[in-house]
Amino acid sequence: MSGYKLGLYEKSMPDDLSLGEKLAAAKAAGYDFLELSVDETDRKLARLDWTQAERDAVIVDMRKASFPIGSICLSGHRKYPLGHPDPAVRRRSLEIMASAIRLAVDLGARIIQLAGYDVYYEPGNSRTRAFFAENLRKAVSMAAESGVILAFETMETEFLNTVEKAMYWVSVMDSPYLQVYPDAGNITNAAVAAGRDVSEDLKTGRGHLAALHLKETVPGVFREVPFGTGHVDFSAVAKTAFSLGVRRYVAEFWYDRDTDWKRVLSDNDRFLRRHLDTAEQIICGQPAISADPGSTG
Repeated sequence: MSGYKLGLYEKSMPDDLSLGEKLAAAKAAGYDFLELSVDETDRKLARLDWTQAERDAVIVDMRKASFPIGSICLSGHRKYPLGHPDPAVRRRSLEIMASAIRLAVDLGARIIQLAGYDVYYEPGNSRTRAFFAENLRKAVSMAAESGVILAFETMETEFLNTVEKAMYWVSVMDSPYLQVYPDAGNITNAAVAAGRDVSEDLKTGRGHLAALHLKETVPGVFREVPFGTGHVDFSAVAKTAFSLGVRRYVAEFWYDRDTDWKRVLSDNDRFLRRHLDTAEQIICGQPAISADPGSTG
């Protein structure tokens, strides 16, 4: 039995499936949990307004499948960002945050992946960063009250495309309820563009990495790149992540109607577990360190 969990990003499956069908398919393909998507579309944002009966139905689906929703990918802030110059949009961003935290509590999800944007569709500046800081502090306070971890995804934009940049905000907020959830593809793009080493960037998050998205990219392309065809060194990323104590991973890829999607789920599970299993054996298969540093045996 492995000492890590590999989850599956919900958007890897056809959107017309029910959640119960997605849970069953993810389990059949070998994954350990589902990462629920709450993106900027009205359909996905409506999940935040599920009634108690609808939430209970999802819990029943999880029990039937013996398969949990382990985390929530909250990208709805792309449309309603925490740092938006319009106060009405900022209020909506906090409403979304509060509702997502309540949903995570009700479903038993431990981590909400937070999009690392001050603004997305508008130009950022000192005001948007100040608004972002103010509302991030409110969001972290809400999360702390409910015992839910918020964790920054490293994004494709300059504002927060590295672990090092995410750690600035983690340090400023100084709360155990704000951590970092790196995206292997995005940080690889940033590292390649800057001539830096991906593993060194990951190490800047030591002690604050809640989970890791495993996604393939090529320079300048951040989505829908098949695993094994891009420039992400999954072996190096996995070894570094394991050495830093990361034990939760999510396979991030998107459904392609022109493929046998169930086969793709299984193939990607096997591809990623080869790297994760090898990293676990290398990093965790070493002799245990004595619990008492002063012991002479």
